[in-house]
Amino acid sequence: MKKILGTLCLVLLGTALIAQDANKVVGVWLTQYGDSKVTISKDSKGKFNGEISWLKDPLKDGKPKVDDKNPDKKLQSRPLKGLRILDGFVYNEKNKEWIDGTIYDPKEGKTYKCLMWFGSDPNKLSVKGYIGFSFIGREVVWTRDK
Repeated sequence: MKKILGTLCLVLLGTALIAQDANKVVGVWLTQYGDSKVTISKDSKGKFNGEISWLKDPLKDGKPKVDDKNPDKKLQSRPLKGLRILDGFVYNEKNKEWIDGTIYDPKEGKTYKCLMWFGSDPNKLSVKGYIGFSFIGREVVWTRDK
């Protein structure tokens, strides 16, 4: 009985540690140019998503900035603030990275495959958007908002 109970405790502890690693990405992140913040959260299906929660310059011509570069004309009037730009990430425990997601770049109106990971600093999130293969793409670093 003690062995079963001990094994169960180890399994539960291991699961909690994996979840803790996966949730490290949750929070508010200042983007590479310091002109916006993205809030990353985990949804009810366990996927990680992010939306623009702050803009340094939220207005254009006295009105809230909109997604005017979007190729879909119907979406060009939606506000940038609150816009989901990270979608559908899952945590890969083996590689310690968030994969299988996409990132939308409202400055270009384009969506890219994306992955995210931490280096040695838990307050610096590497975000890489790419087309096709992940070794070809653009990597930026976001900083955790204090």
